[in-house]
Amino acid sequence: MLKKRASGVLLHVTSLPGRYGVGDLGPAAYAFLDFLNAGGQNYWQVLPLNATLGATGHSPYNALSAFAGNALLISPELLCRDGLLTEDNLRDAPAFPRATTQYGRVYPWRRRLLHTAFKQFAKRGEPEDYQGFLRDSHFWLDDYTLFVALSEEFATIQWHTWPAEYRDRRPAALRAARGRLRQRMDEEVFIQYVFARQYSDLRAACRDRGILLIGDIPIYVARHSADVWAHRRLFKLDGHGKPTSVAGVPPDYFSRTGQLWGNPVYDWEYLAGTDFAWPMERIGHNLRLFDFVRIDHFRGLVAYWEVPAGHKTAQRGRWVQAPGHEFLSTLFRRFPFAPVLAEDLGHITPDVREAIARFGLPGMRVLQFGFDGDPARNPHCPHNHVENCVVYTGTHDNNTTRGWFAAEARTEQKRRLADCLGHKPTATNIHWDLIRLAMASIGKVAIIPMQDLLGLGAEARINYPSKAQGNWRWRMLPGAAGPRLAERLTRLVEIHGRA
Repeated sequence: MLKKRASGVLLHVTSLPGRYGVGDLGPAAYAFLDFLNAGGQNYWQVLPLNATLGATGHSPYNALSAFAGNALLISPELLCRDGLLTEDNLRDAPAFPRATTQYGRVYPWRRRLLHTAFKQFAKRGEPEDYQGFLRDSHFWLDDYTLFVALSEEFATIQWHTWPAEYRDRRPAALRAARGRLRQRMDEEVFIQYVFARQYSDLRAACRDRGILLIGDIPIYVARHSADVWAHRRLFKLDGHGKPTSVAGVPPDYFSRTGQLWGNPVYDWEYLAGTDFAWPMERIGHNLRLFDFVRIDHFRGLVAYWEVPAGHKTAQRGRWVQAPGHEFLSTLFRRFPFAPVLAEDLGHITPDVREAIARFGLPGMRVLQFGFDGDPARNPHCPHNHVENCVVYTGTHDNNTTRGWFAAEARTEQKRRLADCLGHKPTATNIHWDLIRLAMASIGKVAIIPMQDLLGLGAEARINYPSKAQGNWRWRMLPGAAGPRLAERLTRLVEIHGRA
């Protein structure tokens, strides 16, 4: 699946610089593409682009919908370019901080802009491609927009607390709701249309520059999401819509008590009986958005950690088998040669490795994990890498490399790292040491987090997996991705055959 040696950069769209509080699909995204192109890069990896919500800290892995785009990523500058806003609309922008996103301030201001843009859009009439967007999005759009409108009407996204006729989706109640909430639903349709158009333009710019986009599909969906409300039968829920068991992982590198994600787990037996119809629609949607799709927590397709609802930690869960081989067979029958990457980190057992090998899926190697345990058996150790993999210095769940070296790497790990490098690493240059190891790996693709290219410390970490709030806030400063860094990257890819 990975045809040639290449490299790229991991940077979520929200981390791009800009005046309006959070990174988006506007000018800074195009400037970043120019940086990647100048630096000889072939890949831009992003995190999920789905609609987020404040209740879950705007986590892209706990989104309001598995299909809807994130309204925060819509560019105000591009709305001005298209005549849906004016420069006057942007002059009252608050003085947002440059290095972090304060979602509590950014979200309401941007939503007001979108409301203004919608009023202008409504005056104009439908553009030529609008009906095509509605047809392409019919599978999810009506449920999503109705869910948003009802959540506002009932002042909560916790749909299991709604009046029973709406909780249980009784047809007469939903018809009445669509009638009285039509304007609010139409505004949400507009937002999704604008997101799709801006994203499509950026994707075309990627193609023009030879940049492939790697996206990410979280294996689970949020409990309080349009998807669970609209497709209750797919999940293990009780008669009132509450999960009977939830997802997580046992104690691991990131948490001594495990990670209790709280997402409802799938009823795999029922899904198999539908030929996995809903997840196939979801994967197909993402394959249209991205050139490669990473399945987050891939091991959950083979066996997943199930925790009884109500437990405070994930420690007392259990492994439950899932029909991974049947699921993947269906996937590749429906989407032959689908460009799928497996996130195979954490507790990886022989059955998971066998599934990855059987379907020839590229896995992941993370250098921050490469100097722990037995060097002869650690798959992340550089000399154990394989060609069919993507090599990272760290991921969005890790500390930055400088932060890891300063606060997390143990003495024995540093000694093994020094043995591998042939010199003693220092806090000043450790990020370039690991970047060179990634570039030199036999793995076909090397992906470097932008924080490591910039040599930033723990203050630039974007996610702590064991923390529910305070994540996804780091932003790159304007001008940080400049020509000198691009030149250094170009030399690296040329030396290591990744140009």
